[in-house]
Amino acid sequence: MRTHQFAAVAFEENLSLRELVPFYPGAKLTLREIRVPLEDGGEIFIYPFGAIVFHDVGPDRREVELARLNRARPGLTTQVVRESFTVREEPGARVDIVDGTLVVDDFGTERAAVVALIVAQSAAMEYYERIVTELFQRTTALVERLEKRGSVPLQTRGLHRFIGQAMATRSEVIIVLTLLDKPDATWDDPAMDRIYDDLRAEFDLVDRYGALEQKLRGVQEALEMVLDVARDRRMWILEVAILLLIVAEVTLELWRRT
Repeated sequence: MRTHQFAAVAFEENLSLRELVPFYPGAKLTLREIRVPLEDGGEIFIYPFGAIVFHDVGPDRREVELARLNRARPGLTTQVVRESFTVREEPGARVDIVDGTLVVDDFGTERAAVVALIVAQSAAMEYYERIVTELFQRTTALVERLEKRGSVPLQTRGLHRFIGQAMATRSEVIIVLTLLDKPDATWDDPAMDRIYDDLRAEFDLVDRYGALEQKLRGVQEALEMVLDVARDRRMWILEVAILLLIVAEVTLELWRRT
Protein backbone atom coordinates (compact mmCIF):
# COMPACT_ATOMS: atom_id res chain seq x y z
CA MET A 1 0.00 0.00 0.00
CA ARG A 2 1.23 3.49 -0.86
CA THR A 3 -0.23 6.90 -0.07
CA HIS A 4 -0.06 9.90 -2.40
CA GLN A 5 -0.54 13.45 -1.17
CA PHE A 6 -1.84 16.32 -3.31
CA ALA A 7 -1.69 19.94 -2.15
CA ALA A 8 -3.02 22.84 -4.24
CA VAL A 9 -2.48 26.58 -3.96
CA ALA A 10 -4.67 29.04 -5.90
CA PHE A 11 -3.72 32.66 -6.55
CA GLU A 12 -5.82 35.65 -7.55
CA GLU A 13 -3.90 36.14 -10.78
CA ASN A 14 -3.99 33.93 -13.85
CA LEU A 15 -0.76 32.39 -15.12
CA SER A 16 0.74 32.37 -18.61
CA LEU A 17 2.11 28.88 -19.12
CA ARG A 18 4.38 29.81 -22.02
CA GLU A 19 6.03 32.55 -19.98
CA LEU A 20 6.64 30.15 -17.10
CA VAL A 21 8.15 27.26 -19.09
CA PRO A 22 11.70 28.75 -19.29
CA PHE A 23 11.86 28.71 -15.48
CA TYR A 24 11.14 24.96 -15.35
CA PRO A 25 13.75 22.94 -17.29
CA GLY A 26 12.45 19.53 -18.26
CA ALA A 27 8.82 20.56 -17.85
CA LYS A 28 6.11 19.22 -20.16
CA LEU A 29 3.82 21.91 -21.55
CA THR A 30 0.29 21.19 -22.77
CA LEU A 31 -2.70 23.41 -23.45
CA ARG A 32 -4.04 22.40 -20.04
CA GLU A 33 -1.02 22.56 -17.73
CA ILE A 34 2.70 22.54 -17.06
CA ARG A 35 3.90 19.28 -15.53
CA VAL A 36 7.24 19.42 -13.77
CA PRO A 37 8.98 16.29 -12.41
CA LEU A 38 11.26 17.02 -9.44
CA GLU A 39 14.69 15.49 -9.14
CA ASP A 40 14.16 14.38 -5.53
CA GLY A 41 10.76 12.79 -6.23
CA GLY A 42 7.28 14.14 -6.65
CA GLU A 43 6.00 16.54 -9.28
CA ILE A 44 4.13 19.80 -9.65
CA PHE A 45 1.30 20.87 -11.95
CA ILE A 46 0.73 24.52 -12.91
CA TYR A 47 -2.57 25.65 -14.43
CA PRO A 48 -3.40 28.83 -16.35
CA PHE A 49 -6.30 29.76 -14.04
CA GLY A 50 -3.82 30.53 -11.27
CA ALA A 51 -3.32 27.24 -9.44
CA ILE A 52 -0.34 25.04 -8.64
CA VAL A 53 -0.62 21.46 -7.37
CA PHE A 54 2.10 19.50 -5.57
CA HIS A 55 2.08 15.73 -5.86
CA ASP A 56 4.11 13.94 -3.17
CA VAL A 57 6.11 17.07 -2.40
CA GLY A 58 7.07 17.84 1.20
CA PRO A 59 6.21 21.16 2.90
CA ASP A 60 9.77 22.51 2.71
CA ARG A 61 10.09 21.79 -0.99
CA ARG A 62 6.66 23.34 -1.60
CA GLU A 63 7.91 26.62 -0.17
CA VAL A 64 10.96 26.43 -2.42
CA GLU A 65 8.75 25.87 -5.47
CA LEU A 66 6.37 28.66 -4.47
CA ALA A 67 9.38 30.97 -4.24
CA ARG A 68 10.47 29.87 -7.74
CA LEU A 69 6.96 30.57 -9.05
CA ASN A 70 7.04 34.03 -7.49
CA ARG A 71 10.35 34.73 -9.20
CA ALA A 72 8.93 33.53 -12.51
CA ARG A 73 5.70 35.48 -12.04
CA PRO A 74 6.44 38.59 -9.92
CA GLY A 75 3.55 40.24 -8.14
CA LEU A 76 1.54 37.15 -7.20
CA THR A 77 -0.84 37.95 -4.40
CA THR A 78 -0.14 36.59 -0.94
CA GLN A 79 -3.86 35.94 -0.37
CA VAL A 80 -4.11 32.34 -1.52
CA VAL A 81 -6.39 29.35 -1.11
CA ARG A 82 -5.00 25.94 -0.21
CA GLU A 83 -6.59 22.54 -0.87
CA SER A 84 -5.32 19.05 -0.07
CA PHE A 85 -6.31 15.49 -0.97
CA THR A 86 -5.06 11.96 -0.33
CA VAL A 87 -4.93 8.96 -2.66
CA ARG A 88 -4.30 5.45 -1.33
CA GLU A 89 -2.92 2.88 -3.75
CA GLU A 90 -3.84 -0.72 -2.87
CA PRO A 91 -3.17 -3.51 -5.39
CA GLY A 92 -6.40 -5.32 -6.18
CA ALA A 93 -8.60 -2.68 -4.56
CA ARG A 94 -11.79 -1.42 -6.17
CA VAL A 95 -11.78 2.25 -7.25
CA ASP A 96 -13.73 4.12 -4.61
CA ILE A 97 -13.66 7.09 -2.26
CA VAL A 98 -13.53 6.03 1.39
CA ASP A 99 -13.70 8.62 4.18
CA GLY A 100 -12.58 11.38 1.81
CA THR A 101 -9.65 9.35 0.44
CA LEU A 102 -9.50 8.01 -3.11
CA VAL A 103 -8.63 4.31 -3.17
CA VAL A 104 -7.24 2.85 -6.42
CA ASP A 105 -5.61 -0.38 -7.46
CA ASP A 106 -2.93 1.33 -9.51
CA PHE A 107 -1.94 4.99 -9.65
CA GLY A 108 -0.07 5.94 -12.80
CA THR A 109 0.91 9.27 -14.28
CA GLU A 110 -2.36 9.81 -16.16
CA ARG A 111 -4.46 9.21 -13.08
CA ALA A 112 -2.24 11.54 -11.08
CA ALA A 113 -2.90 14.26 -13.67
CA VAL A 114 -6.68 13.77 -13.31
CA VAL A 115 -6.52 14.06 -9.51
CA ALA A 116 -4.28 17.14 -9.72
CA LEU A 117 -6.71 18.83 -12.12
CA ILE A 118 -9.73 18.29 -9.86
CA VAL A 119 -7.86 19.45 -6.75
CA ALA A 120 -6.70 22.57 -8.61
CA GLN A 121 -10.23 23.33 -9.80
CA SER A 122 -11.58 22.94 -6.27
CA ALA A 123 -9.00 25.39 -4.90
CA ALA A 124 -9.81 27.88 -7.65
CA MET A 125 -13.54 27.47 -6.98
CA GLU A 126 -13.04 28.27 -3.30
CA TYR A 127 -11.28 31.49 -4.27
CA TYR A 128 -14.12 32.44 -6.62
CA GLU A 129 -16.68 31.60 -3.94
CA ARG A 130 -15.05 34.22 -1.72
CA ILE A 131 -15.18 36.81 -4.48
CA VAL A 132 -18.81 36.06 -5.35
CA THR A 133 -19.80 36.25 -1.69
CA GLU A 134 -18.27 39.72 -1.50
CA LEU A 135 -20.02 40.78 -4.72
CA PHE A 136 -23.31 39.46 -3.40
CA GLN A 137 -22.93 41.39 -0.14
CA ARG A 138 -22.16 44.64 -1.98
CA THR A 139 -25.13 44.12 -4.27
CA THR A 140 -27.41 43.45 -1.31
CA ALA A 141 -26.33 46.75 0.26
CA LEU A 142 -27.24 48.62 -2.95
CA VAL A 143 -30.63 46.94 -3.21
CA GLU A 144 -31.40 47.62 0.46
CA ARG A 145 -30.64 51.30 -0.08
CA LEU A 146 -32.98 51.34 -3.06
CA GLU A 147 -35.66 49.65 -0.97
CA LYS A 148 -35.33 52.09 1.95
CA ARG A 149 -34.78 55.37 0.11
CA GLY A 150 -36.39 54.66 -3.22
CA SER A 151 -33.35 56.06 -5.03
CA VAL A 152 -29.73 55.34 -5.82
CA PRO A 153 -26.66 57.58 -6.24
CA LEU A 154 -26.59 59.65 -9.41
CA GLN A 155 -23.03 58.60 -10.17
CA THR A 156 -23.13 55.48 -12.37
CA ARG A 157 -19.43 55.03 -13.07
CA GLY A 158 -18.99 52.93 -9.96
CA LEU A 159 -21.97 50.79 -10.95
CA HIS A 160 -20.46 50.27 -14.39
CA ARG A 161 -17.20 49.08 -12.83
CA PHE A 162 -19.11 46.84 -10.44
CA ILE A 163 -21.07 45.24 -13.30
CA GLY A 164 -17.83 44.75 -15.23
CA GLN A 165 -16.25 43.04 -12.24
CA ALA A 166 -19.23 40.71 -11.85
CA MET A 167 -19.19 39.80 -15.55
CA ALA A 168 -15.42 39.21 -15.53
CA THR A 169 -15.73 36.96 -12.49
CA ARG A 170 -18.51 34.99 -14.15
CA SER A 171 -16.37 34.49 -17.26
CA GLU A 172 -13.41 33.27 -15.21
CA VAL A 173 -15.57 30.78 -13.33
CA ILE A 174 -16.87 29.42 -16.63
CA ILE A 175 -13.31 29.08 -17.96
CA VAL A 176 -12.14 27.16 -14.89
CA LEU A 177 -14.79 24.45 -15.24
CA THR A 178 -15.96 24.36 -18.84
CA LEU A 179 -12.85 24.98 -20.90
CA LEU A 180 -11.00 22.33 -18.92
CA ASP A 181 -13.10 19.45 -20.17
CA LYS A 182 -12.66 15.82 -19.24
CA PRO A 183 -9.11 14.64 -20.12
CA ASP A 184 -8.82 12.52 -23.24
CA ALA A 185 -7.21 9.69 -21.27
CA THR A 186 -10.49 9.03 -19.44
CA TRP A 187 -12.06 7.79 -22.65
CA ASP A 188 -9.55 4.92 -22.86
CA ASP A 189 -9.59 3.98 -19.17
CA PRO A 190 -13.02 3.26 -17.63
CA ALA A 191 -11.49 3.31 -14.15
CA MET A 192 -9.98 6.74 -14.78
CA ASP A 193 -13.34 7.96 -16.05
CA ARG A 194 -14.90 6.82 -12.79
CA ILE A 195 -12.10 8.50 -10.82
CA TYR A 196 -12.80 11.75 -12.65
CA ASP A 197 -16.54 11.61 -11.96
CA ASP A 198 -16.12 10.49 -8.34
CA LEU A 199 -13.65 13.27 -7.60
CA ARG A 200 -15.90 15.93 -9.11
CA ALA A 201 -18.69 14.62 -6.92
CA GLU A 202 -16.42 14.45 -3.85
CA PHE A 203 -15.41 18.09 -4.25
CA ASP A 204 -18.98 18.98 -5.27
CA LEU A 205 -17.70 20.94 -8.26
CA VAL A 206 -20.86 20.78 -10.35
CA ASP A 207 -23.19 22.01 -7.60
CA ARG A 208 -20.70 24.65 -6.47
CA TYR A 209 -20.43 25.89 -10.02
CA GLY A 210 -24.20 26.00 -10.35
CA ALA A 211 -24.51 27.98 -7.11
CA LEU A 212 -21.85 30.44 -8.24
CA GLU A 213 -23.47 30.84 -11.64
CA GLN A 214 -26.85 31.50 -10.04
CA LYS A 215 -25.40 34.06 -7.59
CA LEU A 216 -23.47 35.83 -10.33
CA ARG A 217 -26.57 35.96 -12.53
CA GLY A 218 -28.54 37.42 -9.62
CA VAL A 219 -25.80 39.98 -8.94
CA GLN A 220 -25.72 41.03 -12.59
CA GLU A 221 -29.51 41.36 -12.85
CA ALA A 222 -29.71 43.35 -9.60
CA LEU A 223 -26.94 45.69 -10.70
CA GLU A 224 -28.60 46.26 -14.06
CA MET A 225 -31.85 47.13 -12.25
CA VAL A 226 -30.03 49.59 -9.98
CA LEU A 227 -28.30 51.08 -13.00
CA ASP A 228 -31.63 51.53 -14.81
CA VAL A 229 -33.04 53.31 -11.74
CA ALA A 230 -30.02 55.61 -11.64
CA ARG A 231 -30.38 56.39 -15.35
CA ASP A 232 -34.11 57.09 -14.98
CA ARG A 233 -33.39 59.46 -12.10
CA ARG A 234 -30.78 61.29 -14.13
CA MET A 235 -33.15 61.54 -17.09
CA TRP A 236 -35.86 62.94 -14.80
CA ILE A 237 -33.46 65.56 -13.46
CA LEU A 238 -32.42 66.41 -17.02
CA GLU A 239 -36.03 66.83 -18.11
CA VAL A 240 -36.76 69.07 -15.11
CA ALA A 241 -33.68 71.14 -15.91
CA ILE A 242 -34.78 71.54 -19.53
CA LEU A 243 -38.28 72.54 -18.39
CA LEU A 244 -36.86 75.15 -16.00
CA LEU A 245 -34.67 76.56 -18.76
CA ILE A 246 -37.69 76.88 -21.05
CA VAL A 247 -39.69 78.62 -18.32
CA ALA A 248 -36.77 80.94 -17.61
CA GLU A 249 -36.40 81.77 -21.30
CA VAL A 250 -40.13 82.50 -21.69
CA THR A 251 -40.14 84.60 -18.53
CA LEU A 252 -37.12 86.58 -19.71
CA GLU A 253 -38.70 87.19 -23.11
CA LEU A 254 -41.94 88.44 -21.50
CA TRP A 255 -39.96 90.71 -19.21
CA ARG A 256 -38.13 92.22 -22.17
CA ARG A 257 -41.39 92.96 -23.98
CA THR A 258 -42.84 94.70 -21.00
